[in-house]
Amino acid sequence: MIPESSDLWFLPLGGTGEIGMNLNLYGHDGAWLMVDCGVTFPKPGRVAADGTVHHRGEPPVQMADPAFIADRRDRLAGLIITHAHEDHVGAVPYLWPLLQCPVYASRFTAEILRRKLAEFDLLHRVPIIEVETGQCKQIGPFSVQWLALTHSIPDPNALMIRTPLGNIFHSGDWKLDDQPLVGHGYSKETFTGLSEEGVQAMVCDSTNATVPGHSISEAALHAGLLSAVSGAEGRVVVTCFGSNIARLHTLATIARESGRYMGLLGRSLINMSGAAKKAGLWDTADQLINPAHLGYLPRREVLAVVTGSQGEPRTALRRLAAGNHPDFELEVGDTVIFSARAIPGNEEAIEALIANLNGLGVRVITAEDADLPIHASGHPAQEELALMYQWVRPAVAIPVHGEAEHMEVHADIARAQGVPRAMVGRNGDLFMIRPVPGIRRQIAETGRLGWEKEALVRVE
Repeated sequence: MIPESSDLWFLPLGGTGEIGMNLNLYGHDGAWLMVDCGVTFPKPGRVAADGTVHHRGEPPVQMADPAFIADRRDRLAGLIITHAHEDHVGAVPYLWPLLQCPVYASRFTAEILRRKLAEFDLLHRVPIIEVETGQCKQIGPFSVQWLALTHSIPDPNALMIRTPLGNIFHSGDWKLDDQPLVGHGYSKETFTGLSEEGVQAMVCDSTNATVPGHSISEAALHAGLLSAVSGAEGRVVVTCFGSNIARLHTLATIARESGRYMGLLGRSLINMSGAAKKAGLWDTADQLINPAHLGYLPRREVLAVVTGSQGEPRTALRRLAAGNHPDFELEVGDTVIFSARAIPGNEEAIEALIANLNGLGVRVITAEDADLPIHASGHPAQEELALMYQWVRPAVAIPVHGEAEHMEVHADIARAQGVPRAMVGRNGDLFMIRPVPGIRRQIAETGRLGWEKEALVRVE
């Protein structure tokens, strides 16, 4: 299947009809452009009494099967990574040997990617082209411009993909945060300008399409987190997504204000903070101490930020709850703050983890029971989606990055804003944008691959 010069296609192989393992293809004039290449993780299986999660034998890391484009890699012009979250970049080290194309990314995203590739001895094989926000690149028959948006990680980018047949706006993951704290902000004029140029299709994030209102700004969390930390008597442990550098900055400020020393526990947190420093995104005023020193400080002076907000096995918080972390042990009167919400499917594992913490006599504060906001989503709620459609005014809306319910609600929002047509599909469907909009169902075979014993295996 080869797109002709009269064709403009969108073909998702992962991330449409589900949240995770994003892998998108655009086809035009004999070539394909890939946007994002991410992983997902199997939903937790049975949770044992000790909090251990049994995954029913599935590989712990899974990704979209790229067979369709791997079989056509001579026509793959390039791969663009919109931002550095695992569900957008995590599969590159596993799948790049099947693709062997140039990879385009912003500075922070490229830094995270290099660290991943180094673990697979691929660092010097993969051509990485760093791009700046606002920059345009010609990638095969596609002219691509990187546009500034905000999300829960530094340097996220939307894409304007231009072709002679029409333009496509690919949102990536985003929200409208007027005070993102770290990295670039966004400009309304960027998107109203796109509408003046003309946008044939808008391919857009649906994660929070069922959530009314407007997402909370990162800047709005300071008061709630400061209150929770200042009111604690013993050690304070905060668990959050390691990629949220803005949250780490907020917590570092709170550590100074509350007279505590802050240290990071968990590989992903340490890796992300290191990448932020190298990319120039870490405030030099935010000092971290060696986590090995946390156990020697008075309890009232400790603020530890840890991995494990989703109850994942082998993470720092899981080890603290089990009493086997090498740096310190939790005691009666310590406080654990969940500055994150449960990803659907992880609720049982998180509940088991909280039960273990309660059993230790530890006070637990979650985003649901905090008096003030202590977590902000990185995805647009309904008001933000409506605003973006008012600004961009595409001819066609294509909801992605969501389950069926999210995408159907998203389509209704688009129609309510005057979008003439919304096309809702799933992985493997071919969305024909030109010459005539429409969907051909299940054109490409899709599925999952897993990484097991240093090899890719098919996941049934």
